[in-house]
Order: sequence, then C-alpha cells, then structure tokens
Amino acid sequence: MRIRLRRLRQNGTIRSMVRENRVNVDDLILPIFVAEGKGIKNPVLSMPGVFQYSPDMLPEIMDQVASAGIPGVLLFGIPACKDETGSASRDDHNCVCQAIRLIRKRYPSVTAIADICLCEYTSHGHCGIVKDGKILNDETLEYLAQMALATARAGCHMVAPSDMMDGRVGYIRDRLDEEGFADVMIMAYSAKFASSYYGPFREAAGSAPQFGDRRSYQMDPADGRQAIREMRQDADEGADIIMVKPALAYLDLVKEAKERFLLPVATYNVSGEYAMVKAASDLGYVSEKKIVMENMASMKRAGADIIITYHALDVAKWLKEPF
Repeated sequence: MRIRLRRLRQNGTIRSMVRENRVNVDDLILPIFVAEGKGIKNPVLSMPGVFQYSPDMLPEIMDQVASAGIPGVLLFGIPACKDETGSASRDDHNCVCQAIRLIRKRYPSVTAIADICLCEYTSHGHCGIVKDGKILNDETLEYLAQMALATARAGCHMVAPSDMMDGRVGYIRDRLDEEGFADVMIMAYSAKFASSYYGPFREAAGSAPQFGDRRSYQMDPADGRQAIREMRQDADEGADIIMVKPALAYLDLVKEAKERFLLPVATYNVSGEYAMVKAASDLGYVSEKKIVMENMASMKRAGADIIITYHALDVAKWLKEPF
C-alpha cells in the first residue's frame, strides 16, 4: 500500500513535527471582571476558578498573566451603582479605568483591552439606551463613544465594542480620532450571537436584562450570511480586529471571516463553554486539559488569530507540557 496516512501519526514526535496548527501563548487573551470597591475577590460560582477583583486586588491575577506571557486582558466593569443610562461607564475614575492605569504602570508588556457596552452599567441590563421598552440604536452611540473615550484617557490600548448597535464602530473610531486617540485599536464584536452560552457571564457581570431579551440586536444563531455582512460593515467602519462570539458553535464563521477579510480574527471562548468543560471535568466525564486543548486547536484550525478564553492561564501552563 503506497499511501499510508498513519505513517504521519505513529508517534508523538512525528505528530508534533507535521502538526498543521499550533496554539501559542501569544494567541491568548484573558477576560477579567473588575468590581468597584476595595479588598474584593468574589468567586463566580458558575465559573470555577474565575473571580471578580477590585482594582487593588488585580495584582493577584495580573502577576500570573505577566508571568505566563499572556499578551492581553479584556476588562469588564462591575459598578457599585447602576442607572438608566449607565453613567458609571463614562466616569474617568470607574473601576475599569483604575484597572487600566494599574496595568499600564505595573504590567507594560500586557495589552489592556476595555469592553465597551452598557449592559453591566444600566439598571435595566440592556446594551443600549431604552425608551418605552425599545432599545434605541442611534441614541446609544454617543454613550458608547463616551465610555470608549474614558478608557482611552485612562490609557487602554484597545476598545472592544460588544453592544451590537449598528454603526458603533465607525462612530467610536471618529470620536477617538477627534480626541487624539488615533492609536487606540478597535476589536469589534462583529458577529455576536444571541446565545444561550452567556448565562454564567451574566452572573459574573450582573448584566442579565431586566425585561425581554437581546435578540433585537444580537444575532440569530441560525444566521450565517448576516454575520458576514456584520463583519464587512465593521471592517469598512475601521475595525482593526473582528470577532466571532461564541466560539465552538460558530467555527464555520471563524473560517469564513479568515478567508474573506484581511483583518486579524478573534473568537471568544465564552462563559458557558468554560462552565460546561469545568462541570464535565468535575464529574470525571472528560479530561479538562485534553478537551480544552482540543477546543483551542479547533479554533486555530478554523482560523482564529486571537482566542479570548477564561482557560488562558491553564492553557499557557499546558502549552509547556506534552500534548
């Protein structure tokens, strides 16, 4: 038999030699929840190993990030007080801005990325301004831009609008440029789906909507062509990086993004994906290391240049071990 494909799989050394896709620590971004206050390290019960940190407690996790060589963190704020317009999101001294200043001062090798969305800051939990039960698109854009500007003044390297309002990437880009922040990058949550995989995040960030749902602005999970349109629009409006979220159920769109656009592609290995792995591992149904590394490889194979994952610290450790 002339063709024996198994020859290339016969031992670990050969498998590693011919491996087509490799996960590197440089691919990883760790999401971090930043809570207003002091002395706070609250466990997220649905996400074992994940905590909310007040800015003064961030060195505990940031020391690990820097030591592991993880190049970036994605910051989500948890304010003490919420209101109808999410005013805390625009405060130059809010918990995320404090975290950014700390990272810039003490961890110069780490890229500080600010999630830009109102849902964690509004009393109603929606990602935009609400009037008469309707989430307003155009009226929301200036609020998002003001949030982006606050984080830019604090020193963030990148903003990541996750709200899914039409036109927000171009609006934020224009406002950043007008205020002298032309070097601040935009990583757009371009194809963000109205997914059931977000449940644990909403506990962690306290961002569950108080009425209705987010299906009028986040994407229908059954749609693919519309996701391409969303990504194209964000690219045209000045996004530096486009993202597909969640990851595992949407790898077809990661592949489409990689093939269609000349931009780096990120994917978000979201809270529900993390929680399912943790639960199955705790019950002894799967090997956590093996299934996480398989998931990481699948994202790279689909075309992801950047993987945002709560597993980042473990992955960085496991990359140093045989796989």
